[in-house]
Amino acid sequence: MTVYDVARKLPETDLLRDHCRGLAMLDAVLSPDWDGRYYSFDSRWSEGEEMASMRNGQGDEYSLVFSAAGVYIRGFSHESLMSPYGPLADGSPWPGVLDSVPEAFRAYVEEPAFTDEGGVPVVTACLWREPADTAWRTGAIDFPEEGDDPEDADGAGYLFELLVDRSAEAYQEWAEDYYETTVDLAAVRHVLALRPLTDSLVTALNPDTDLAARADDIAEIGYPTA
Repeated sequence: MTVYDVARKLPETDLLRDHCRGLAMLDAVLSPDWDGRYYSFDSRWSEGEEMASMRNGQGDEYSLVFSAAGVYIRGFSHESLMSPYGPLADGSPWPGVLDSVPEAFRAYVEEPAFTDEGGVPVVTACLWREPADTAWRTGAIDFPEEGDDPEDADGAGYLFELLVDRSAEAYQEWAEDYYETTVDLAAVRHVLALRPLTDSLVTALNPDTDLAARADDIAEIGYPTA
């Protein structure tokens, strides 16, 4: 699944934002230590901008910036042949990935948080959607045919798997594998629906934390309260 397939399967902006907040809240409960989290959401990233992010600790990551201009999505798979650091690259982003990014989002292409120390955008997959758009957009890309999985040449299928499959069952399966613990499916459904948290629900997900201890995370994520 390349970025083209992801673009067809992502929901509208508001639904995507809500799902990202749900993922971040689930991870905040399952991993009270921020450094161990996979998904996060910063509702106060900057003035008028919110950011959802993923980092797996092995070099793969994504960032979604929500603003009045729309949504800008950047993904990076460190093993992709389309990486600026890969054997087929010339030290710059793969042709087509960023070439068509509209002016409204060009600042994010050069955003220091999304570039390396030399100013090179750290990206293998990119999507965007402006308020007037009726679908997600991408650049025109000639994907490499080499590699172990040419159908996921840019890593988009792996990077955005829980944005494409937004079911509670998909998160439960992923979280039980990643956190190596049993994860309550009913609690996952509750959080992904952005229903207010309760002490019993938080402890059902993780008996080592409670609702009061997650107050700062709730505020940062902008998760709804009663």
